[in-house]
Amino acid sequence: MTLKSTPCIEPIKVSLRKQAMSSAPKKNYLNKTFFHLPIVIIYIAFVLCFSALPVISADSINTEADKILKSMTTYLGSLPSLRVRADIDNEFINLTGQKLQLSSSAEITISRPSKLYVSRQGPFADARLIFNGKVITLYAKDHSIYAQIDHPGTIDDAIETIEDELGLDAPAADLFFTDPYPGLISDVMSGAYHGTAYVEGIECHHLAFRQDKVDWQLWIQVGDKPLPMKYVITTKWLTGAPQYTVRFRDWNLNPQIDTSQFEFRVPTGAQKIEKIAVNEMGEFTSEGSE
Repeated sequence: MTLKSTPCIEPIKVSLRKQAMSSAPKKNYLNKTFFHLPIVIIYIAFVLCFSALPVISADSINTEADKILKSMTTYLGSLPSLRVRADIDNEFINLTGQKLQLSSSAEITISRPSKLYVSRQGPFADARLIFNGKVITLYAKDHSIYAQIDHPGTIDDAIETIEDELGLDAPAADLFFTDPYPGLISDVMSGAYHGTAYVEGIECHHLAFRQDKVDWQLWIQVGDKPLPMKYVITTKWLTGAPQYTVRFRDWNLNPQIDTSQFEFRVPTGAQKIEKIAVNEMGEFTSEGSE
């Protein structure tokens, strides 16, 4: 399956951070977690957040919704390390008007402040994103292709570079910034609390927020570990209102981490590409990279 055989009516940009950047000045902020990493198409989806000041009134966001969102972002940002699995559905509309879903699964390992490992299996590639605090590596295992960028800094810095400088779209990484709250709340016009619901049998608070171009929802685990269990972004002004959905599972907040996984060792026969190309859906592609 290729994008050429199922073209989109127009690219679906669901990054909350990118939505904010279209109307707010850029700051030297930091990160955002679930990654695109295609390579023929390296597809690991992250969504980055943005630190612009929220353009909202005090009455436009429900107090309980804001309190729960802040609790989640503070808790996630305080974790020195974590590992989580996720199932991802990314919808798009093809030129015939049919809505299709691209489904994939991923695993994320974080060791703050500067180590990140993401593996993803989906319709485009069996892919990896690796960052050791010095070098960003994008690797497509099934196509035996990789690209590297020297980039000293934190996880936040690395993901900002992946999205802003390389043009990769990364919905969902906003949840894993050191401080996710500013990027999530930027340009929010309203927010509501819809009580509790259940995701995978786990009781969760259901929050819903509205921005100019997208609506987004979060289901956050009830209790003293306010972890996100489900995240939905709806691109509401595109035909069919396509959605990006992540269901998180198997949270490990004290993982036994083998630090060697953050060091990329070139597999036998793997080809390095020097030029990173990005397609119309914001995904890394090997086309034209040789």
